[in-house]
Amino acid sequence: MLNAITFMIPGKPIAKGRARSCIRNGHIAHYTPEKTVRYENLVKLAAQKAMDGQSPIESAIALIVRAFLPIPASWSLKKQRAAAIGEFMPTKRPDLDNIVKAVKDGANGVTWKDDSQVIDVHASKRYGAPRVEVEVRVS
Repeated sequence: MLNAITFMIPGKPIAKGRARSCIRNGHIAHYTPEKTVRYENLVKLAAQKAMDGQSPIESAIALIVRAFLPIPASWSLKKQRAAAIGEFMPTKRPDLDNIVKAVKDGANGVTWKDDSQVIDVHASKRYGAPRVEVEVRVS
C-alpha cells in the first residue's frame, strides 16, 4: 500500500446537495439530487483509477482537498488575471465543506473503507482551471 493516493476530478466542483423527500404512493420517499449522484459517481471513477485495483485503505487517513473554481467570464481581464494569481478568493457558492462531503461520499468504499477513518482534513477553494485535486495520506 502506498503512503499517499492522489487523484483529480475534472470539471467544476459540485457541492453535495441536500437529501430530498417526496410522497410516492402515499409513502415518504427520500432521494439524493441527480446532480449530486452524477458528481459522486465521477469522484468514484477517479478514485478507482487512482487505486489501480488495490483494496480500500483500512487505517486512519488525512484528506487534502483543493477545489478550483472557474474565473467568472464577466469579470474584466485585469480582475481575471488577479484571480488567477490568487489576489481574489472565491467567496461564493459552492460551499467548501459541501465539496468535501461530495468527495468523501464518492470515494467512500473505494479509497478507504469508511469515511470515519478520516482523522484530518485540509481543504481549500481557489480560482483556476475547474477541477478538484484530492490527496489521501495514510497516517
